Amino acid sequence: MSGGDAVQWGIPMTRQAQDVLQAALALPAHGRADVAAELLASLHDRPEADKREFEEAWGREIERRGRRVMAGTSEGETWTDVRARLVERLTER
Repeated sequence: MSGGDAVQWGIPMTRQAQDVLQAALALPAHGRADVAAELLASLHDRPEADKREFEEAWGREIERRGRRVMAGTSEGETWTDVRARLVERLTER
């Protein structure tokens, strides 16, 4: 995340969120997993308006990705390739 605001799900990420993300990414794998689990769990306890915003943001992201595939600008990747890349990233940390 260098230069400018990071964007997640089509929504600009605040400086505070970027700082928290950078701090979390510096944790060892088990610490990152704990933080990720707590953040995901917190999404289920949010007011209905927050859930709607989250679902709408995901809807926009799915739409964006679908349009890229339909336009031929994104071919996607096989699960085998994605899984191998994720395993490699996780073992590097």
